Amino acid sequence: MTQAAKPTRQRGIVGLAVIALIMVSVLTSLGLWQLRRKDEKHALIAALTERLAAAPVALPAAAQWASLRPAHDEFLRVTFSATFDAKPDVMVYSSGSAVRDDVSGPGTWAFLPARLADGRGVVINAGFVQNTMQDRAQQDRAAARLVTGAPVTMTGYLRFPEHPGWFTPQADTRKRLWFTRDVPAMVQALGWGPMEQVAPFYVDLEAPVPPSGVPKPGPLQVRLKDDHLQYAITWFGLALVVAATFAFWVRGRRRGLA
Repeated sequence: MTQAAKPTRQRGIVGLAVIALIMVSVLTSLGLWQLRRKDEKHALIAALTERLAAAPVALPAAAQWASLRPAHDEFLRVTFSATFDAKPDVMVYSSGSAVRDDVSGPGTWAFLPARLADGRGVVINAGFVQNTMQDRAQQDRAAARLVTGAPVTMTGYLRFPEHPGWFTPQADTRKRLWFTRDVPAMVQALGWGPMEQVAPFYVDLEAPVPPSGVPKPGPLQVRLKDDHLQYAITWFGLALVVAATFAFWVRGRRRGLA
């Protein structure tokens, strides 16, 4: 090999070394990020498990509503008395549940407005309605049984509204069928009350269970996806592969330069 060709070869090795170093750094950073996410997920699972297992507390008063936050108050187990309003319900389509072991397959969740003793409103997810055909008459019958005009002592979990994403189907207001738990949109569309008089959360009902069993309320369980360790191993493995590949390549190039 000529003396002029050697610097060119060396510059090529240095250039690829920089690229390999960047790739290894990025892949290692992704692996470390996944390990941090694993620790955060485990802390979240522990916190949620503790909240779900705790004895129910009184529903936060209206003066506290503005200070409630999902990070601290999601899944808080509460008990209160409310009366279901004689207003149209909403069914929220779901293919299953991530927090209910007793719910599988497609169906809908029955969302109904209720009135607290002070006259303010709170939206209740009264439970699951197995209805693959989306029969509105069946859903109406299931919700109508709950509207008795009498106060009901309820136990459930504080949940916060969801917002539709880019690919979420539009709500069918005629059928009162939603595809996300967008409670503010339900309140506005169906006249469940002035927005400032309705709680900024909804309650996933645990009890009581209606005599018919439909809608089907029930206890929640934490089943969050926890695969961050596998992802971390994958990223670290890719970083190792890049480093090893570059090392073998350099070894071969050096033999060629010898």
